[in-house]
Amino acid sequence: MDTQTRHPMLVEANHDENVRQQFVHNLRLVLAKDISPVNHKIYEKIHKPAFLKENKREPENRHEVRKIMTNDPFYRLYSATQRASQEMMWDSVIDSVEREYDNLHQKADLSPKTKESSCKVNKNFVTPNYHTAADIHLQPGGYHWEKNENDMSAGAIYDRSVFIYAIGGLGNLNDDFGKTLTNYYKENYPKKSPKKILDMGCAVGHSTLPWVDAFTDAQVYGIDCGGGMIKYAHARANYLKKSIHFSQQNAEKTNFNSNSFDIVCSHIMLHETSTSAFKNILKECFRILKPGGLMLHLDVPNTDGMDAFTSFMTDWEAYNNNETFLVTLRDMDWVKETVDAGFGHNKVQLSRTETFLTQQAIKNGQQPTFRTKFPVLVAEK
Repeated sequence: MDTQTRHPMLVEANHDENVRQQFVHNLRLVLAKDISPVNHKIYEKIHKPAFLKENKREPENRHEVRKIMTNDPFYRLYSATQRASQEMMWDSVIDSVEREYDNLHQKADLSPKTKESSCKVNKNFVTPNYHTAADIHLQPGGYHWEKNENDMSAGAIYDRSVFIYAIGGLGNLNDDFGKTLTNYYKENYPKKSPKKILDMGCAVGHSTLPWVDAFTDAQVYGIDCGGGMIKYAHARANYLKKSIHFSQQNAEKTNFNSNSFDIVCSHIMLHETSTSAFKNILKECFRILKPGGLMLHLDVPNTDGMDAFTSFMTDWEAYNNNETFLVTLRDMDWVKETVDAGFGHNKVQLSRTETFLTQQAIKNGQQPTFRTKFPVLVAEK
C-alpha cells in the first residue's frame, strides 16, 4: 500500500485499524485491476451478441447496456463487493477518528496560523438539499455533518478515506486533480499571472494547495458547504505551510464582490450538485470573475468518445455510491449551459486531459496504473 503523506491533522491508525484500511485498499485494487475487466469480457462474449441477435443492432448507449448488465450474476457480485468495500472504507477510518477525536481538535487549535490564512464558518448556513438528500459517496452523515460547532471529524474522515478510495492514485497528498488543473492552466495560458484564485467545493483543500504552489504571489481562496471540511482544511493547510482563505459558502451564491477573481475553478465538484445548482454556479462564476478571468471546472468523464460499455461502467458511482446527479450531468450540454450563463460562445471550450500523475508516468517511460481523460470546462469572461 502506497504511503499517504503524514501531517499532524491526519489521524494515525492503530495496528488493527491500519490492517483493516490496508485490506480495503488492496480489495479495491483487486476489484479495479482484476475483477472489473471481466465484466467487459462477459459483455462482449455473451450479452452483446445476444442483444445483436435479438435486435439486429448493437446497444446504442450506456442506458441500454445497463439494462443488460444489471441482471448479469457476475456484474451483480462485482457491484455488491465494490459497494461493500466503500462501506468498509468509511468504517475503518471512522474508528481512528473517533478514538483520536479530542486530540485532533487540540492539534487544530495549535496549528501555525498566518496573517495570509483564515477560516470563516457561517453558523446560519443552510446546506443545499442535494447534500442532505443522500450521503454522497456513502460517507456517514455526508460532507456537512457536525457534532458541534467545533467539530471537524467529517474532514478528518474524508482526508484519509479519499486516499483509500482512490487506491493512492491521487498522489500522497490526494492533490493530483489540483496539479492537473494548474498544469493545464500553465500550459495553455503561460502569459497569464493570476493574483486572486477561488477553488469551489474545496473539501479539505486537497486540490487547493497546488494553486498556492503554482502561483506564489496569488491570494488563494477555498469554499465548501461543509463547516467541518473547511475547519479541517484550514488546520491542514497551516501545518503544510500553505496560506489559504477558507470559508463556508454555497458556490451557487457567494459573498464575494463582482469582478474580483482571476481564476474560479473546481475539481470534481459539479457532479455532486444538481441541475439548477449547476446552472447557478456557472452564473456565479461569471459574476465574480474579472474581465479576462478564467473559469476552469475539472469533473467526471463525460460521454464524448466513449463506447457504450465504458460509459455504462463510468455510471457505477451514480447508481451505487450516491452520486445521483452524475448521470444527468453527463448528458447535459456543458458548453450551451456556460453560454447561457453569460460567457461568450467563442470563449467557451470543453477540453479533455489526463491527470498530472498519468502524464508524468508516461514522460518517465512508466505505465500508469489507470488512464482516464477528464473533461475540463473552460470559459473566459
